[in-house]
Amino acid sequence: MKISARNQLKGTVVDVVKGATTSHVRIDIGGGVVVTAAITNEAVDDLHLAKGQPAIAVIKSSDVLVAID
Repeated sequence: MKISARNQLKGTVVDVVKGATTSHVRIDIGGGVVVTAAITNEAVDDLHLAKGQPAIAVIKSSDVLVAID
């Protein structure tokens, strides 16, 4: 698969928690960093996501916000 987004973080699914309509998918990308994605339950089913499976977190955003205390 090719995709235009350049922010692609390869890792391993460590958890999939399904809610009523949305699932939270946690992907360990190494170095003690875990990325969490909120996607539809339908997407989880279509991708057959499961713990231990290799996955890529693709980040595409039009805005990046910076804040300080």
